[in-house]
Amino acid sequence: MPRYFQLTRKHSYALLFALPLLVLYELGAVLIAGPTRGLRNGADVLLRTVLATGGVNSTLGFTAILVVGAVILVVRERRREQVPLKAGVFAGMMVESVLYAMVFGTVVASMTSWVLGGWRLAADQAAGGKLSTADGLVLSLGAGFYEELLFRVLLVGGLLAVFKSSGVGKTPGRIYAAVLAALLFSAFHYIGPYAYPLELGSFTFRFLAGLALNSLFITRGFGIAAWTHALYDVYVLVLHRGG
Repeated sequence: MPRYFQLTRKHSYALLFALPLLVLYELGAVLIAGPTRGLRNGADVLLRTVLATGGVNSTLGFTAILVVGAVILVVRERRREQVPLKAGVFAGMMVESVLYAMVFGTVVASMTSWVLGGWRLAADQAAGGKLSTADGLVLSLGAGFYEELLFRVLLVGGLLAVFKSSGVGKTPGRIYAAVLAALLFSAFHYIGPYAYPLELGSFTFRFLAGLALNSLFITRGFGIAAWTHALYDVYVLVLHRGG
């Protein structure tokens, strides 16, 4: 098991495990029909906007940069460290992600209720009610990949690097990075045309969700955090539609 936990944090596993989310999201975005054609996850749009300033404007070009970058990192790591690729490790990562996704909402909701002194969360469906099931499914996959890429890999990873270079200790640096990134992650959901109405309960829930995902990213890596996020969003979508 110690070897398993070590391997799953390697680029070779984390990136290859997360790439199917990107592929499924992009395929789904192409296949979506109706007035919401072209609908994109907000983190995806933000990253595309940044890259567009450098001349990368097409979906194919943007996706190619992500895939090629991931492949380069995996190849370099495997050459340098001789990391073995085992199907059993990927299967274990999926089992982990499913289990985390199943308990994620309950744990975060309980924490929110405790923090707010018994506050009961109202149904937060302002954005979800405008979308079809197909739209919601595609955006759930996009949230898993792009929000984890933006808020965990780039933001948390960047903050950790800043705090480390500033001489902040490892544990305090992780705490500061996790809290700051969680605040920005929660605030992000209240921006844009499909934004949710700003409420204390939902903001706190998303802050604590971001904190949980940041902790998962720091301890278990990008791949598991991405799939946990995506599967949880899909679970909420199916539960809401079913109700």
